[in-house]
Order: sequence, then C-alpha cells, then structure tokens
Amino acid sequence: MSVLRPLDKLPGLNTATILLVGTEDALLQQLADAMLKEDCTSELKVHLAKSLPLPSNVNRPRIDLIVFVVNLHSKHSLRNVEESLHHVDATFFLGKVSFLATGAGRESHCSIHRNTVVKLARTYRSPLLFCDLEIGDFRATMAQRLVRMLQICAGHVPSVSALNLLSLLQSSENPSLEDL
Repeated sequence: MSVLRPLDKLPGLNTATILLVGTEDALLQQLADAMLKEDCTSELKVHLAKSLPLPSNVNRPRIDLIVFVVNLHSKHSLRNVEESLHHVDATFFLGKVSFLATGAGRESHCSIHRNTVVKLARTYRSPLLFCDLEIGDFRATMAQRLVRMLQICAGHVPSVSALNLLSLLQSSENPSLEDL
C-alpha cells in the first residue's frame, strides 16, 4: 500500500502543487481551471485524482496541499474520500489537508447531511470549506481561497506556516458543545 507523505519529494523552486481528490471530474476540472487563472507569484500545479492511492510509478512533484472534495449529493463521493484518507500519512494533517463540501446550496437534494462532513473534518482536525462549485462566481472565489492556502502550505508566504493557517481556520469555527 502506497501512503502519500508530505516530505517524499524535495520542494520545487517557487512551485506550489495542490492535489484535488474527488469523484466529480467535471467540477474538479472547472475548479482547477479557475485556480490556474488566478494571479499567483508561484508556479502553480494542480493535479486531479478520483481517489488515493496515486499510482507509484508516476513521477510527480511534491504535494503541498490535498483537498478532498465531497459532493453532498453523492454517498459514493463520501465513501471515496473516506477510503482515500487511509492512504495519507498522518503528518499531512498538520495543516496540509482540507475538505471541500459542494452541493450544500440545494440541501433538499442532499443525500449526505452536512454534519457528517463536519464530523469527518473534525476527526482529521482539518479545515472544512463549503462551496457550490457549480456556480461560477462561487467557484472563482473558492479558487482564490485555495490558491492562497496553497501558497501558505508551500511556504511561499513569509512568516505564515501551514500550522498557522490551520490554527487560524480552526479558531474561526464555532466550538461545539462537545469541545467545551
């Protein structure tokens, strides 16, 4: 079994690489395209995967940020993310993993309750973002946010680390009763 580790590869000079993992090929491609349109001081690389593990025979760059995309309209999407998480080294969860839930805008059509994804993100102590990727303006805003997160995770923003970002994102969440 191939486990994805953050320090398997040396970083590329001024390169930032994000891995989007999810079953929604078209939405992931649209998000990737929107990210590549963003103004970024780093060379931005976006890789897409339906699931993990990644093929071991592929020469790939170091991955600075993994975003697991869960479509709230598909139980298969959630299962796929849950199974993929087993192929990620624990050190990635120190600020280099995020969850993105899409489809929350049409809650009546959801087959996965929002709380299920919230619990998943809390279990892995990783940020959870909500965005309806089917809406172009929302997708563009999320692309901007992910590019900024990626630059931080790649170490291209002075005085801010992935752990700083993680603590900022978590402190902005409302604590649940269980956490108090």
